Amino acid sequence: MVKKYLTKIYMGLIFIFLYAPIIVLAVFSFNESKSRGNWTGFSLKWYIELFQDVDIRNAFYYTITIAIVSAIISTILGTVAAIGINSMKGKIKSIILNINYLPVVNPDIVTGISLMILYISFSIRFGFNTMLISHIVFSTPYVILSILPKLRQLDVHMTEAAMDLGATPMYALRKVILPEIKPGIITGFLMAFTLSIDDFIISYFTKGEGVTNLSIVIYSMARRGVRPTINALSTIMLVVVLLLMILINKRSNGAESRKKLNKSEVFK
Repeated sequence: MVKKYLTKIYMGLIFIFLYAPIIVLAVFSFNESKSRGNWTGFSLKWYIELFQDVDIRNAFYYTITIAIVSAIISTILGTVAAIGINSMKGKIKSIILNINYLPVVNPDIVTGISLMILYISFSIRFGFNTMLISHIVFSTPYVILSILPKLRQLDVHMTEAAMDLGATPMYALRKVILPEIKPGIITGFLMAFTLSIDDFIISYFTKGEGVTNLSIVIYSMARRGVRPTINALSTIMLVVVLLLMILINKRSNGAESRKKLNKSEVFK
């Protein structure tokens, strides 16, 4: 019994250590005073000032645009790649999987510098396109890793049966494979979108003149001195990412529950 309570206290202290700074940041984003240590009253003026800032509005536009476009392209590429990898066998499949793991385990700063050097080598002008391509590059492996488990759970005989009944490979792909791996595709899209919004290092090395995102804006604002508007902006980004993560978890849990329910109905 004592061990059980000690475990709960220990876990509680860990969570307090991890999330107390975030809670303080969110609370003081509603502080009327500029002071980061004294609470003088509730106010939304820092949020109002935040949305009146032209630089932040432009950064928000580029952040959302790049996140949506890169997530869509990454999801398409990742889905096609995952289906191809799943159909492979032997050493070739292992090699391709290990290559796919490299961008995931590779430090972001290495990926960012590598992409920057690549663009310079091919005389590609830095700007919206370079940042978009970079986000697609580091998001696609995560999409592949989200879809592969669903493909492994897929019964290969379903596709074969569909083609035996006259379905073309493309029709079987649209009507059999894609509906079965849809939860993994949605999870991969949401993960790519979240990673794009949250990225700083790779974006910093591949951005161009006049093109930036919210992470870089926060870094630039912090260098000039931490203002309460940074607290407001950070709180908004935190809420957006948190909502996306909750949505990812709910969709994953819902898909697993439906699959178990369908299996139980089949065996009844």
